[in-house]
Amino acid sequence: MIRNLKRKNIIILKDIIFSIIGCIFISAGIVFFLLPLKISAGGFSGIATITYYLFNLKLGTVIWILNIPLLIIGFFRIGKYFFFKTMFATWLLSFCINFFENMNLFLNIDDILLSAIYGGVIIGIGTTCIFKANNSTGGTELLIQIILSYKDNIKVSKLLIIIDSIIVGLNLIVFKQIEIGLYSFIVIFLNSKIVDLFIEGVNFTKIVYIISDKSTEISNKILNDLDKGLSGIYGKGMYQNKEKLILMCVIKKRDLIKLKEIVKQVDDAAFMIISDAIDVYGLGFTKESKI
Repeated sequence: MIRNLKRKNIIILKDIIFSIIGCIFISAGIVFFLLPLKISAGGFSGIATITYYLFNLKLGTVIWILNIPLLIIGFFRIGKYFFFKTMFATWLLSFCINFFENMNLFLNIDDILLSAIYGGVIIGIGTTCIFKANNSTGGTELLIQIILSYKDNIKVSKLLIIIDSIIVGLNLIVFKQIEIGLYSFIVIFLNSKIVDLFIEGVNFTKIVYIISDKSTEISNKILNDLDKGLSGIYGKGMYQNKEKLILMCVIKKRDLIKLKEIVKQVDDAAFMIISDAIDVYGLGFTKESKI
């Protein structure tokens, strides 16, 4: 029991460190590269950029205020543990953004393309750290989590594109510069690709084998929470000479972190094997495993 408690404390510490690093990178990318040129990274930061220039409101403060209603709803819909982690990361991101903004260390980069590229990459690195911590900085990510808790058959990627497109469209209407919208889409694209690269490498699909004494509970949770199909393969543990049900699941990149979290919640001692899937054929997957 002491060993399990120590392991949980290490995981919590790791999540806190990754969350802090992630928030620093995201806020630096927004304040130093995007904000001076009115470029949007989508999400609530895009809305905050508009209020910053129209009403001279602090970027971080607006992001925090926009997240408060979602955090209240999320407390009842996504679980208390995830709520407190998200609240911490959201507050920290808002604090870091205001801190960097108050420093007045704008880089004054005249090349808007360079700003979009470096801003997108830096924000992508920060977002990767947040994902590594199984956390969220609120905004559209939290909104999608809440929407999925009511209607779980919505495609996440399409929902993200719709929300970010609406926010970038608002930037276009307010600032009346089509270039800002075009460069904003570059930032959003680079952000998603950096996350793909760091979390999943060049492979987009994984095969996950799960060996646990609680395979039935794990499979039910995967079916209900992730809405993913999986198969059971009967095997035999040679050490204990005992038959076991091995779960096999083929998932896309965006679901891997959530799957790990589900398995840990049910059985912290579960044995997992994760390997790359080169070609996947069938419903929900294409030949080259592109998403």
